[in-house]
Amino acid sequence: MSFGGPQWPQQPQDPYQRDPYQRNQDPFPRDQSPATPDWSALAEASAARTRRKRLLLIGGAALATALVGTVIAAAIVSTGKKDDDGANLADTTSAAPELPTDTAKPQPSFSSVAPPPPPDPMDFISSARKDTAPLSAESLFPGRKLTMGDRVHKKGATASTTNCAAAAEDGLGAVLDRNGCRRVIRATYEKDGVAVTVGVALFDTKEAALRAKEQTVGGVTPLAGSGVDGFCRAQTVCLRRANTLGRYAYFTQAGFTSGKKVTKSDRAVFQVSDDLGAFTFNQIYARGRAQASAAATAPAADQ
Repeated sequence: MSFGGPQWPQQPQDPYQRDPYQRNQDPFPRDQSPATPDWSALAEASAARTRRKRLLLIGGAALATALVGTVIAAAIVSTGKKDDDGANLADTTSAAPELPTDTAKPQPSFSSVAPPPPPDPMDFISSARKDTAPLSAESLFPGRKLTMGDRVHKKGATASTTNCAAAAEDGLGAVLDRNGCRRVIRATYEKDGVAVTVGVALFDTKEAALRAKEQTVGGVTPLAGSGVDGFCRAQTVCLRRANTLGRYAYFTQAGFTSGKKVTKSDRAVFQVSDDLGAFTFNQIYARGRAQASAAATAPAADQ
């Protein structure tokens, strides 16, 4: 006999729930166990993919290298081709370009005539015709002192006269007049008790000045004053010298202001005479150089 009643729906059985009375039974029958990953197969597949990527990279690099080589080879072949004239391109690029034969800009021109040489200063101080610059005692002997090296000579009196014989003594005046002297300019300098007078005589030509020097007797008259006592008076031995430059003859007479006689051992007197002689030479030549320079620039100034 059975009793009717509600039928509870049958619950699905939890495979992990064991029957406590069914011991040592596998909850999963072998034919119903879940699938297990094949780790060995997966590893082999991953290795295969890695090998394929490496092969692709190597192949791409080789292809790029081949393409570069092809481009270089093509460039070499193209540069080795000849142009339409049959000349190698490499040769045409190295050839010198032709200069234009006609340009719009004016070309420089050079005169075939050599410029004249500059005037010689000696030409101006050798002839009265060219030697026309102003001349005075101050232009020949400027300033209040003369410095030669470490030696300083104080300037004394100066004088200028057209009476040449009046500026000379002991026969020199006659020599000056005989050769056509036009003027004598004198200046005196003193250093440490030694005084010297230099006299510059002007002639019309350098030949006349040279004759006067060769015929020289006596000397230029000493010029005292302006702080320099008298020197080289009569009965006193002094140092006399003569020289020429162009149309100028110049004479020096040096001695002690004390009246002492000059001997060959008195180097101080010789030094003062040398200094004034060199200075006078330089001043006369500078006069010629200044006139030559003015003559050289005169044509350009007139344009």
